[in-house]
Amino acid sequence: MQRSHTKSRRQLLSASVALALAGSTGAVLAQAAQKAAAPAAKAAPAAAKPLAGQVVKIVRIDPLSGLLGPVGVNQSKSYQFFAEKYSAINPAGVKFEVSFIDNKLSPTESLNALKAAIDQGVRYIAQGNGSSVALALIDAINKHNERNPGKEVLFLNDSAVDPDLTNSKCSFWHFRFDADTSMKIEAMTSFIKDQADVKKVYFLNQNYSHGQQVVRFGKEGLARKRPDIQIVGEDLHPLGQVRDFAPYIAKIKASGADTVITGNWGSDLSLLIKAANEGGYNGKFYTYYTGVTGTPTALGANGAGRVFQIAYSHYNMGGQMAEWSKEFNQKFNDDHYTHSVNRIFEALGAAMAKAKSTEPVKVAQALEGLSWKTFNGEVEMRKTDHQLQQPLYMTVWQKADAKFPYSPEKTGMTLVPVREFPNYVSSTPTSCQMKRP
Repeated sequence: MQRSHTKSRRQLLSASVALALAGSTGAVLAQAAQKAAAPAAKAAPAAAKPLAGQVVKIVRIDPLSGLLGPVGVNQSKSYQFFAEKYSAINPAGVKFEVSFIDNKLSPTESLNALKAAIDQGVRYIAQGNGSSVALALIDAINKHNERNPGKEVLFLNDSAVDPDLTNSKCSFWHFRFDADTSMKIEAMTSFIKDQADVKKVYFLNQNYSHGQQVVRFGKEGLARKRPDIQIVGEDLHPLGQVRDFAPYIAKIKASGADTVITGNWGSDLSLLIKAANEGGYNGKFYTYYTGVTGTPTALGANGAGRVFQIAYSHYNMGGQMAEWSKEFNQKFNDDHYTHSVNRIFEALGAAMAKAKSTEPVKVAQALEGLSWKTFNGEVEMRKTDHQLQQPLYMTVWQKADAKFPYSPEKTGMTLVPVREFPNYVSSTPTSCQMKRP
């Protein structure tokens, strides 16, 4: 254990990315500050910088290697890029510094990484890929904070969507900026309800808490809204280990399914789509993560009009997001799709300005109930369970055009919004009984 801890500490030090403000901030970032719909105005006057000069260190613990590593690598670029942007325009006046530890998608490695980060004095932890990892981190952070008053750590969840994280496992120290599976399925099944050509559904998902929840909530939602739809099959496969999905596609075809519902992400979605194309499966896919690294390329033009994504954003949000996405692409030759990163920095800046502190306890109290206008409209961090309430979008894969021009992975294709679900539609109840300090 000691050897693993020491290794993780070295990883933290070697992976650290200290983000100094670029010399060209000036006019560019001043203009961005005016355009960005950040929560600054609600939290403090624009001129007031109560914490000017203070540094807030964030460590993101996520996979940077292996089959699912490319997703984490892409997201690390987003954290680097937007830490710099929001260091210049946040209303608290703090400077954000972000570093990264490769957890290899392992809960055990993640706990070692958490220990290394805490030993370095880090008080803010970010994570997103793998609800199994998120559950382990919540438990460890709860125990650490209880044993170490005055040295509390806050957990910023950008992508882990298991509903239990804000229900039975909810924690005062955890805030989720993505929409959970119950919210996404509520919106997805509301859309499917009106699709008369959806008659036979197959569930194919990763075999861990997230994939299991997709199946559970998906079945419940369809039974409630379209009881005529037949569930003709379901499979759970190992997370991040399958290299050939051809056998699964054969089973889907044999079942007669006209539609597949999957929460797969990373290589588990891109390789599934690749196998579907090669195997001649022409049914529809309803997904969470079509826009994520590797899947646009796997799709190409083959999925036009039949691959859908439910999410809190898409590639063609417009406004400041469009400008930043273009700049991000030019800088990294990559696509910014984890837009919850933006909201983490928005919310932290607003909460710290409101609390006039960077102490996690005070910042958490300021985050509770915080509402602000962001790139996808008015959002609110629900106090009851720390689940962000937000609009969701159903988008479909089709050719990019003048109205929807952003083309991920230079495919010439894009995700086009076909329906928006306001907060009250996608919001789902919580059973959270939160213990507060």
